[in-house]
Amino acid sequence: VTHRALPYSNPPPAAVKRPRNDSGNKVSVVLGAQWGDEGKGKVVDLLATESDLVCRCQGGNNAGHTVVVDEKEYDFHLLPSGIINTKCTSFIGNGVVIHLPGLFEEIDKNEKKGLKGWEKRLVISDRAHIVFDFHQAVDGLQEVQRQAQEGQNIGTTKKGIGPTYACKASRTGLRICDLMADFSEFSSRVKNLVQQYQSMFPALKVEVESELKKLKDYAERIRPLVRDGVYFMYDAIHGSPKKILAEGANAALLDIDFGEDMCVCVCVCVNIIYILYILYKYRDTSAVGELLQTRGHEVGVTTGRKRRCGWLDLVILKYAHMINGFTAIALTKLDILDVLDEIKVGVAYKINGKRIPYFPANMEVLQKVEVEYEMFSGWKTDTSAARKWNDLPPKAQNYIRFVENHIGVPIKWVGVGKSRECMIQMF
Repeated sequence: VTHRALPYSNPPPAAVKRPRNDSGNKVSVVLGAQWGDEGKGKVVDLLATESDLVCRCQGGNNAGHTVVVDEKEYDFHLLPSGIINTKCTSFIGNGVVIHLPGLFEEIDKNEKKGLKGWEKRLVISDRAHIVFDFHQAVDGLQEVQRQAQEGQNIGTTKKGIGPTYACKASRTGLRICDLMADFSEFSSRVKNLVQQYQSMFPALKVEVESELKKLKDYAERIRPLVRDGVYFMYDAIHGSPKKILAEGANAALLDIDFGEDMCVCVCVCVNIIYILYILYKYRDTSAVGELLQTRGHEVGVTTGRKRRCGWLDLVILKYAHMINGFTAIALTKLDILDVLDEIKVGVAYKINGKRIPYFPANMEVLQKVEVEYEMFSGWKTDTSAARKWNDLPPKAQNYIRFVENHIGVPIKWVGVGKSRECMIQMF
């Protein structure tokens, strides 16, 4: 018997070539270009008014972002700064480490200031790691140990962030998904982790059962908020058109790869496509630091410690740009410089009188550098009422253009006050 293939009466259509430029919705990222405290919260709040989704991508409640809306001052540590926007979803991503008592304390404080409906627009990744109370205790013990052994400590916030990320890296940490699952298994793993820490720190005292009881209560409070973070972000990026904003805590110079090696903060964005935004202000050490600290009310939102302030360091900003590829800058707190007769800007580092073309990786080398400054005449004019570029005095405009040209990134916003209305948009 001979079989003969018959032609299709309706041949199947040819396979369609997939578009090569289908990258989904773009993600704008706000990062600090120095050591933190640049005013990221204010810029995130400003951009959140036009965003559908604001994502906190790393860090913990060691971060502190202040947002002023309608003369009310909100302080955020774990909540994304976009939580105030009632039309925007806020997402705490898997790169964040979450201290649940701290999260609900933060929510309670901001509710008293007027935050409403947050539970309808907050999503928490099930893959985010948990900061336990004993992580915070270990953080303090490690600082004491460093002081005793090395004569100095890091100066952490003692919020348990470093120990929690260490657990994450060593695969001994526990995540929100573990808390959502079998609680007896979760409890057993917590007890094993406590025993590991107590073997390293015999002085560590932990009320395990008490902490577990609190966590069981918190589990039910956050359960309605928890989602699979990977699927959530994939749908957000590849679904219907959305404006997505990622909020980075801490800053470039606190990164464990690219920052100063004594720091323990992780500054890696998770689920991010494009780095678009960066903000900065001044920080270093100088004689004028106390004036800048006082005028700028430079006190840590989380620690209450006075921040060290000084002249703007463009070496660091160019270095941060090399790492992150910034496309726009928000220059904050220009108004703090209004009273100065003379303004300096750090433009280069020298060692033994010779310029070095890089930011030193080694701390001992960094401590030996001499900073080369560019000098500017102060504008001696109140800029706090400025709302557009032409409102700024020519000397302030000259200062801004110099910074912009030296870094090679356009300045999109200039801040002259605390509220979102005080951000001058340049383009």
